[in-house]
Amino acid sequence: MTYTVLMLGWGFPPNVTGGLDTAVGELFTRLDEREGVEVELVLPAEYAPDGWENIHGVPTGDGDIITRIGRLSGAFVERAADADVVHTNDWFGYNPGSRAQASHDVEWVTTFHSLSSDRNTVPPEREKRTEQRVVNRSDHLLAVSEFTAGKIKHEYGRDAEVIYNGFSSVEPTGRDVKAELDIDGPMLFFVGRHTDQKGLSYLLYALPKLARDDVTLVIGGTGHLTDQLKRFVELLDIEDRVEFVGYLPEEELGDYYASADLFVSPSLAEPFGITIVEALSVGTRVVAGPSGAAEVLPDDCLIEVEPNSDSIADGIDYALSLDTPIEYEVRTWDEVADEHVAFYERILAEKRRDDAE
Repeated sequence: MTYTVLMLGWGFPPNVTGGLDTAVGELFTRLDEREGVEVELVLPAEYAPDGWENIHGVPTGDGDIITRIGRLSGAFVERAADADVVHTNDWFGYNPGSRAQASHDVEWVTTFHSLSSDRNTVPPEREKRTEQRVVNRSDHLLAVSEFTAGKIKHEYGRDAEVIYNGFSSVEPTGRDVKAELDIDGPMLFFVGRHTDQKGLSYLLYALPKLARDDVTLVIGGTGHLTDQLKRFVELLDIEDRVEFVGYLPEEELGDYYASADLFVSPSLAEPFGITIVEALSVGTRVVAGPSGAAEVLPDDCLIEVEPNSDSIADGIDYALSLDTPIEYEVRTWDEVADEHVAFYERILAEKRRDDAE
């Protein structure tokens, strides 16, 4: 039996705004190759790639995020008329998903890649209310880790099934970023949004506590805290040890990961942590705070730290002292697609049984 899955995303590689976009892109690409599954994707036109007949870019125009999501909803609901499953992600799927569910005979699946409490020290009440509505209204909930499933249960009172993300990889070109930046000692690398969740202030405060003073931290990405973090660097008097390199295109990431002696993910919590597995894919050791990725990696694969400067400094010092190879089993996106196909087929079979009763 052939069935149709309509997905809702925000970005699509290489036009990504975060790990969610990478995950949606990888899953969509694998599902598109499968017999028996027809898959379509709706997302904002500014992030939609060219050359895909089944990816539908919708102009979202100006305005705040809620206004732009509202413009996505109409196109999503219209296409849901021909779908068996609608699959949205995180809180921004509430309006499109709930309207599709109300308008058509579809199963609404939501995957949580993170919660508002992961992204914010003080979560916006509007986002929390929307997440509760998503949890209440969705027919099925998925989470990218047991860590995230536990938080959904604790904060919103419902169980979610876990399907872990796959391990994304990056391809270095041989470019020596370390030499370009004139770094003589060890290079630490971070890339991601500059938000409270990422714990960058703890990492900056950890630098003066390291056992050696020749370590340089290279920070990629941008966010609403960028200017504040630069000011913090000045106050700590570590300008000569920190390089802000801004937004990094996907095609450059491999060289930054590969040039680094360590990748550091000081996040307060990473529901999965795609940057962690990207760093590992080029053999770069990782120091990381709590993450879902740790659930599917060997115990000795990551140097796990607490989100405070002393623990991060100790973890970096220890990691720099190691020279043993990093060994782990790659979880492929094909495996992720297999598990989603099995999940879709199971919920559709259950729906047919319920409809027959």
